[in-house]
Amino acid sequence: MKLKFFGLNTTIAVTATLALAFAATALPNDKDLLQKAKDSGLQSIPMGKELANYQQQKLKETGIAKGYSPLLTKEQIELGKKLYFDPRLSSSNLISCNTCHNLALAGTDIVPAAIGNKWSANPHNLNSPTVLNSVFNDVQFWDGRSHHLGDQAQGPIQNPVEMNAEPKLVVQKITSIPEYVNDFRRAYGKNVKIDFKLIADTIALYEFTLVTPSRFDSFLQGSFNALSSKEKEGLDIFLEKGCASCHNGINLGGSMQAFGVAGEYKFSHIGDFKGNEDGLVKTPTLRNVMQTAPYFHNGQFWDIKDAIKEMGKIQLGIDLTPKEIESIATFFKSLDGKMPNIIYPVLPTISNATPKPSF
Repeated sequence: MKLKFFGLNTTIAVTATLALAFAATALPNDKDLLQKAKDSGLQSIPMGKELANYQQQKLKETGIAKGYSPLLTKEQIELGKKLYFDPRLSSSNLISCNTCHNLALAGTDIVPAAIGNKWSANPHNLNSPTVLNSVFNDVQFWDGRSHHLGDQAQGPIQNPVEMNAEPKLVVQKITSIPEYVNDFRRAYGKNVKIDFKLIADTIALYEFTLVTPSRFDSFLQGSFNALSSKEKEGLDIFLEKGCASCHNGINLGGSMQAFGVAGEYKFSHIGDFKGNEDGLVKTPTLRNVMQTAPYFHNGQFWDIKDAIKEMGKIQLGIDLTPKEIESIATFFKSLDGKMPNIIYPVLPTISNATPKPSF
């Protein structure tokens, strides 16, 4: 009986060992997984000098605050933050950039369609993308019509269903507030010309700083213990299934891609947005994705697992299993980044010359 009992235990032990060995070989080792991620086009957020060089190159390419140097100074960034949070840039004095891109809510507004002037929902039922890490996008807006943040910042301010303020009104408001005039002089020099472009560009300079490095970036930089075994498994499935064909680069998104290539989006009838003139849609970033529901351009999915399932069907033409979906969602948790430390600014006082709000 002892021998049989010993033999049974040995068989079980050997079987379990073989099962564990097979499971271990199913997932690439850390070095191979890292290389696989890099080969798929995934890149880490640059930090320190690398980030500064990246930002300056972007500024040079886009012409943000062109003619002024240096850029991204402490004074410019602080001024940009004030403008970002100031609802007086809207005609009603009620809506700021932070209204739809709330930095306390991972840079979003947590509603399916953006709400703007006079409580108007976006007429195309478009969801507000996160402003966090937007500096790493190739394009801005769902249809990619802006190629940099300075140009993007001009759009919502003027849009009648967003902030509803004409450029002339915005300049009048800012230049009528003595403290803002002094802030611009401190930021750009005493001969600064405060125009609408510079106001929007200054907001963009602040947005350049809103980056959220995560544990995933540490993994891409060679710290293999930054991800759990389950997160690594999810990353491998994410790569194997082809998700990185669209969700790649620093932002795991941010470029224009075809949408609904393998099937029709379940909620395509919500809103009239069909992409740009070529039918392409900006791929949303996956950074902090677990915090930015609802998902898709019209904000119709609230559960990340439902969103992953839908993407498998309409983009990859596959039915992901519940286990695969769960695994990818687990990987997404590693994309939660370190949020910027933001102290809400005290905004300058208006003068008698400041235009009054209109509704």
